[in-house]
Amino acid sequence: MPADKQPIPSVWMRPQRQQPQPALSRAQIVSEAIQLLDAEGIEALSMRRLGTRLGAAATSLYRHVANKDELIELVVDEVYGEVRVPPADDPAGWRQAVGDCARSMRSTILRHPWLTAVLGQVGLVYLGPNMMRTSDRLLAIVRSAGFGAGEADQAISAVVAYVIGMSTSEAAFLSLLSRSGYSEQEWVEKLWPAAEAAVQEHPQLREEYAAQRGKDQQQAREENFVYGLERILDGLESRLRAVGGPD
Repeated sequence: MPADKQPIPSVWMRPQRQQPQPALSRAQIVSEAIQLLDAEGIEALSMRRLGTRLGAAATSLYRHVANKDELIELVVDEVYGEVRVPPADDPAGWRQAVGDCARSMRSTILRHPWLTAVLGQVGLVYLGPNMMRTSDRLLAIVRSAGFGAGEADQAISAVVAYVIGMSTSEAAFLSLLSRSGYSEQEWVEKLWPAAEAAVQEHPQLREEYAAQRGKDQQQAREENFVYGLERILDGLESRLRAVGGPD
């Protein structure tokens, strides 16, 4: 390898060394890391902190992961294993199947709100086995519906980008709530007077805020997500008709 070429930094690109069975397994490390991330967020994760929680020196962790970035690749892929993808056994039901997967992905992100902060920023997360399996099953659904190679990937990318975009703001809001000690309804009621005052000179916003007054906020978030998802699926369905895919 030329001196100016460095190995690609990723746990998925590094051959695993054969070694005696250690007292601490990779699965234990990943599981404890996820618990730490769920409880305290990405800022709390360090190899030293994780080693302390596991009752082991940080050096023990390095037998399984070279650095924190590799650990994050592993925890992201582990969490992606929670995303449910229906089988591609009914071409006519592709829309429901993609929608179900999108809703499962959103639920997964909201259970692990740190996830969106690291997606696309660390390593080659898309090479993880769970993420590869999820992507392959989603592609099978849209390919069965009539999308060709290449465009099938574009269709899935559009759906996933929507889910991540919407869920990122939701996850940030829910993290803020958990730190505040307020319930969602309490938070909204406390802020409402200031919000109403701020929109007085903006008639369109004032009308929208008035329409939202008194709504259950969790239900409103669900409805907003589903509305956007359905419009994405409408567009894909329209595209399928244009290319002659199944109705």
